[in-house]
Amino acid sequence: MKIALDATYSLGRNLSGVGVYSREILQGLARAHPEARYSFCYRPHRFVRSFSDPLPSHCRRRLLWNGWAGPADLFHSLNQRIDSKHYKRTVSTFHDLFVLTGDYSSPEFRTRFADQARAAAERSDLIVTVSNFTAGQVETFLKVDRARIRVIQHGVRPPASVTTSPREPIILFVGALQRRKNIARLVEAFEQVAPQWKLVLAGSSGFGSEEILERIKRSPRRQDIQRLGYVPEARLEDLYRRASVFAFPSLDEGFGMPVLDAMSRGVPVLTSNSSALPEVTGDAALLVDPTDVASIADGLSKLTGSESLRQEMSRNGLRRSQSFSWEKAVSETWSVYEELVA
Repeated sequence: MKIALDATYSLGRNLSGVGVYSREILQGLARAHPEARYSFCYRPHRFVRSFSDPLPSHCRRRLLWNGWAGPADLFHSLNQRIDSKHYKRTVSTFHDLFVLTGDYSSPEFRTRFADQARAAAERSDLIVTVSNFTAGQVETFLKVDRARIRVIQHGVRPPASVTTSPREPIILFVGALQRRKNIARLVEAFEQVAPQWKLVLAGSSGFGSEEILERIKRSPRRQDIQRLGYVPEARLEDLYRRASVFAFPSLDEGFGMPVLDAMSRGVPVLTSNSSALPEVTGDAALLVDPTDVASIADGLSKLTGSESLRQEMSRNGLRRSQSFSWEKAVSETWSVYEELVA
């Protein structure tokens, strides 16, 4: 089988979200099915940069130009974008549609995203979504028949070991500082937590970050709030080891990778009772209403005030995270290819 994949977003060391997914699927397929031949395809703005990444012997580097990168049995878009229908069999992965559901981006980006999403949905023979929640959004907003959708959840790379040393009174958030992540409400809720606790925000700035930074500046607990910006992987692992609570009250998530990362590292999780987050966490997290500051504050107070509850949520999270693996995601992706090619 000859498979072409859009590898554009897999480049670089400090990946998140779509980049992590792209890298895991590309490398996982190459390892699991060496009998296949792969074209790793890069859009023009990243093609030259791609030469810094070595490829396995059965993989070729291709320029992806207007949706075409040379002959293949099928093409897989790893980030819900297909510029034109050149290939007989086409798969696209949809991660989320939050741009269409709320005021989480600029009007220009929303228009461009909507056009690309609709085109990808129309040009795909099968669509992979990373959660049942995203599958429902694709079905509702893009009018895709559910029979064309396959749900394949993300995996996680757990650490070699989980710390057993005492944790610090840190509430950790990992993700971009953007309106969708609901950080302004998290800050307001944190103000009601006992004074010995700190709130650490790890992530680069995004849409709406100005209002978040202004809310932090006005906070009576601003001295207890640490904003780190983008954090390299080694330092992030250190934060997971030290934190006693992971807080992620996001308003809209197609999956929620940071929650799974935290659970796999034994950090008790507080997250939203909406979007894909309950689907990912199951009974292994404390769920709150992300639109209600009182609900978030009550959840934080419960976790910060009870060592036994934190231990219970830590055990539940570790157990839950073991049901997610990138090997499983790769295997299910290969099954989609076989379904199409057969």
